[in-house]
Amino acid sequence: MPSTAIIQGLGWLVLVGAAVLVGIVAWFAAIAYRKSVYENKIGTAEAKSREIIDEAMKVAETKKREAMLEAKEENLRAKNEFERETKDRRAELQKYERRVLSKEENVDKKAEQLERKETSLAAREENLNNRKKNLDDLEARKLAELERISGLTSEQAKEYLLQSVEEDVKHDTALMLKEYDARAKEEAAKKARDYVVTAIQKCAADHVAEATISVVQLPSDEMKGRIIGREGRNIRVLETMTGVELIIDDTPEAVVLSAFDPVRREIARVALEKLIVDGRIHPARIEEMVEKAKKEVETQIREAGENACLEVGVHGIHPELVKLLGRMRYRTSYGQNALKHSVEVAHLCGLLAAECGCDVRLAKRAGLLHDIGKSLDHEIEGSHIQIGVDLCRKYKENAVVINAVEAHHGDVEPESLIAVLVQAADTISAARPGARRETLETYTNRLKQLEEITNSFKGVDRSYAIQAGREVRVMVVPEQVSDDDMVLLAREISKKIEDEMEYPGQIKVNVIRESRVTDVAK
Repeated sequence: MPSTAIIQGLGWLVLVGAAVLVGIVAWFAAIAYRKSVYENKIGTAEAKSREIIDEAMKVAETKKREAMLEAKEENLRAKNEFERETKDRRAELQKYERRVLSKEENVDKKAEQLERKETSLAAREENLNNRKKNLDDLEARKLAELERISGLTSEQAKEYLLQSVEEDVKHDTALMLKEYDARAKEEAAKKARDYVVTAIQKCAADHVAEATISVVQLPSDEMKGRIIGREGRNIRVLETMTGVELIIDDTPEAVVLSAFDPVRREIARVALEKLIVDGRIHPARIEEMVEKAKKEVETQIREAGENACLEVGVHGIHPELVKLLGRMRYRTSYGQNALKHSVEVAHLCGLLAAECGCDVRLAKRAGLLHDIGKSLDHEIEGSHIQIGVDLCRKYKENAVVINAVEAHHGDVEPESLIAVLVQAADTISAARPGARRETLETYTNRLKQLEEITNSFKGVDRSYAIQAGREVRVMVVPEQVSDDDMVLLAREISKKIEDEMEYPGQIKVNVIRESRVTDVAK
């Protein structure tokens, strides 16, 4: 039993060893087979690679030959192009060289000509210098000979010549001034006459404005005592409430109201008339009637301002300015009602503006407001012009209107044609016959001042103001004032009158030069 097991074990060992040996042999056989297969594949690959390399070498050689051919061709083209450009450049350079040579030849020729001219000019200059020297010598000898013949030195002769030339120039200037002045006056007068006549014909204004009433008529003289009251209490209350002085004298059936402010005088007049109609005159009633009169007059003032604006056709004026316009109804200047004067000036400004092609509405506005300062000149210090300018600026009026108000009496220069039209319209309205009245003292003082101005000029013998101060005749000394000097003298007198005097309308200056020779037959 044991030996059998050993035998079986040995058998299995032998089988295992045989199997292992067979496996080893098979492995080596497989390796040998794979090696032969790989060697065959490597040999095939090497053959193929050698073929590919050979083919690539052939292609590369072909490409190399083609590239060399192309390079040679490109080189040949570049060489030909370069030779052609070089040939063109050489031709162009040769052309420029020929032109430069030609210019050099011309420059050389011109240089030679300039040298010849310079030589000629130098010779001429020397000749001119010699001639100038000779002329100076001749002039000196001539001057000396003239001084010897005339017996005058050069300074004396120069002075005589200047005096002669001055007289000639003065004569020519006077003639030209006279001619231009006459021509300008003729043309200006014709145009101004057309404008003014057309405007005045279209403006239908009253010749005489209403005067402010300051006298209250009484039904009887008995009413005077009732107005005065017991111990004068009624008249004191009335004067205190209105600020107006009541003058009750021997004038039959009349009471005179005296006040510097025309509005207060109007309030007193209305209140007094109401008291007379009512018949009950005592302090309490007087206070009540004065208050009613104030309201009534304020209403009339506002309505008067609104009616003036409507009559002229001016809208958009500030209500305060409208009220101030209404106050001018009770203001007069030289007897001319200020409100009617302003309305008339506004109409004239509009007509003149239409003739001249200006803004008619703006011209009417400036004309209506030009004297607005007169409504407050009793209450505020300063001229009515400055007061009017301040009012217009306060209530944001147009700059053209402000300048027209400021310039309508010539205090400043007008900056627009409308301002000039306001000046003209104001003068026309004030200068109409019957428009204004002035006191005898003012009139005589103006005539006296006119004669004093004309007598202050050199060569004036005497002067006379005639035509109510509208013309002044100036008699000159014939030996001191020539005919040519008369033109300049008339102009200077007119200018001085314009600068120093205030007058309505215009003043004609008539200069008269008269020479008389008297002899007696025996």
